[in-house]
Amino acid sequence: MTNNIQLPWQQETVIRHSLRLLRSFEYWTGRSLLYVNGSAQEIAQALFAAPFVLVSHGTEPDPIFNYGNRKALELWELSWQDFTKMPSRKTAEEVVQEERNRLLAETTSKGFSNFSGIRISSTGKRFYIKDGVVWNLLDENDQYCGQAAVYSNYEFML
Repeated sequence: MTNNIQLPWQQETVIRHSLRLLRSFEYWTGRSLLYVNGSAQEIAQALFAAPFVLVSHGTEPDPIFNYGNRKALELWELSWQDFTKMPSRKTAEEVVQEERNRLLAETTSKGFSNFSGIRISSTGKRFYIKDGVVWNLLDENDQYCGQAAVYSNYEFML
């Protein structure tokens, strides 16, 4: 009996989305998110295994996460299946929702924004993010299709 379960980075939609994440980041910031060569699947695998937290959500009225790399899944203590069903607003406590909404609106108008702020894991662990970047995602036709965030500098709070 073989195991036909695909890891996230092996799925065609995730491979395509991974390339979108990289291309959009470079488009808005002028920098590379990750220096990697290889096939599209190898690039998606490298992004999933990258040493930083990377997440994205779609364009729903209450945006749902559609990507979280391994570091993100570990930080939020969720499986891929659970993470990609969760509204992104659930990562911030009620008291910081207004600031989060302002950041996302600013990003929508400017293309990308730097940020710092407090977020919360699925089990209630609070952590402070420093020097993160949020940017708009563009599809293959350069149409807005969501937002993404990346950071590697965070610390848990007591």
